[in-house]
Amino acid sequence: MAKEKFITGLDIGTSNVKILTVKQNLKEERLELVSKIEETSEGVRRGTVVNVEKLSNLFKDLFSRKSQNLRRRINSIYVNLNGSHLFSVPSRGLISVSRADQKISEEDIQRVLQAARAINLPSNKEIFDVFPKEFIVDGEKGIKDPLGLQGVRLEVEVLALGGFSPYLENIKQAVLNSNLEILDMMPSSIAASRAVLTERQKELGVALLDIGAGITSLAVFEEGNLIYLAVLPMGSSNITNDIAIGLKTDIDIAERIKIEYGSCFLKGKDVKRRINIGEDEPLVFSQKFLTKITSDRVSEIFEEANKKLKSISKEKLLPAGIVLTGGGAKLPRIVVLAKNKFHLPVRLGRPKGISGMEEDLGLATVCGLVLMGADLEGKEKGFEFGRKTVSKIKKMFKIFIP
Repeated sequence: MAKEKFITGLDIGTSNVKILTVKQNLKEERLELVSKIEETSEGVRRGTVVNVEKLSNLFKDLFSRKSQNLRRRINSIYVNLNGSHLFSVPSRGLISVSRADQKISEEDIQRVLQAARAINLPSNKEIFDVFPKEFIVDGEKGIKDPLGLQGVRLEVEVLALGGFSPYLENIKQAVLNSNLEILDMMPSSIAASRAVLTERQKELGVALLDIGAGITSLAVFEEGNLIYLAVLPMGSSNITNDIAIGLKTDIDIAERIKIEYGSCFLKGKDVKRRINIGEDEPLVFSQKFLTKITSDRVSEIFEEANKKLKSISKEKLLPAGIVLTGGGAKLPRIVVLAKNKFHLPVRLGRPKGISGMEEDLGLATVCGLVLMGADLEGKEKGFEFGRKTVSKIKKMFKIFIP
């Protein structure tokens, strides 16, 4: 009988919490869907955990139900990081090679990565991970893996990821209070990139735009490396709010209108929409007016993302273009609008790599979490699952229950 292992990912979103468990068949190197739960979030605002107790109680309930359905206890999970408090900053580390024979060891690599984490930050902010761009041995640049090479001086160029310490602590406590072990934590857009981007896209240069309910995450890759990460404090819930104000209707009705009739471009002639809203008079509105509300807000999100690309000199300069994912990317004709705004190739990023899983844009992050978990655990056991996507030398962020 083939050996099996279960991997669980937890996506903490502004509007919903998603938990995905897959079965990892070590013999056949295949991932199969076992269980998926999606529930309304509690204690989360714009991707940031603001009420630890509420969220922890929700986790206890969800994982209790999940364990009963699976008839096995879920003890450890991979978790996403979210919120506009996240940031990225380039950094550099430099050390002298320690061995007498001047061969670079794993210890040297870890020391130079640690040196790159030594960034002067306010006391309430911290670096939680670093992604190497290149290693430099005695001035020779462009080295991806320096292990075993001979040299006197070892340098590394990295992209360091950080966040607001109290918010990072809130996420950890909400999970740990639920008697769960955190195996690794990863920003949502990086997790989603594992599920929707190819290695060729990352090599050529690509930007992933993950449009969530409360925030939009941007991750940029070039030459196979993560070169930039940013989080915009706006998402699809802003579209819903604009519709509620524009049509003078309840927020729940506005969400329903967005899902059923929202579009980023008017196709054909304008029509009048009429929907029943309970005991009140039916709501009548123009499709043209609704489309303008929707496209204006989506355009604003794209314009802010373009500003971020311009800040790193990548505006209109990504050969593999823009990949849109997340629940907010489900709006009809959003690709047309994105092409007009970015002047680049644009496509939708549907998660792949898990048997029995629908290619739902809103599941990109949670799918990416379990795929990255399979990558990490497979490598620890001498297996390779999928593409080589984890550029970290080792996991920098591992937390256990006290």
